[in-house]
Amino acid sequence: MKLWNKTKQLGFTLIELVIVIVILGILAAIAIPKYVDLSTTATDAAKLSMAGAVKSALAISIAENKTYPTVTELADNVQGGAPQNEGIQVTIDGTNYTVPTYTASDCGGASATLATTDSVLCVDNIA
Repeated sequence: MKLWNKTKQLGFTLIELVIVIVILGILAAIAIPKYVDLSTTATDAAKLSMAGAVKSALAISIAENKTYPTVTELADNVQGGAPQNEGIQVTIDGTNYTVPTYTASDCGGASATLATTDSVLCVDNIA
């Protein structure tokens, strides 16, 4: 006498599907905050990189011309750079940032360049 019918299972049970969804939810809860943190870190690295590019352009300009460049001349040597009164404007991921430039060699706050015709003696990092 046969008590039950042995049939072939063709799909997933509801419990198996729920377990998979719970596991995917846990993985997403762990991965998403790490991704957000990485994008912030990447933006900060891009800001430092652009400031480094402007500093390099300043050093090259001084070496080639034996004089300090103006904000406009310095911006011409930075790819995607545009002269601003306070420094060089650059775009990172669609957002505009200004790399501060100064008329004093110690990057003092009171000596920020006030015009695009001011000579640049120091370049600071993007705040």
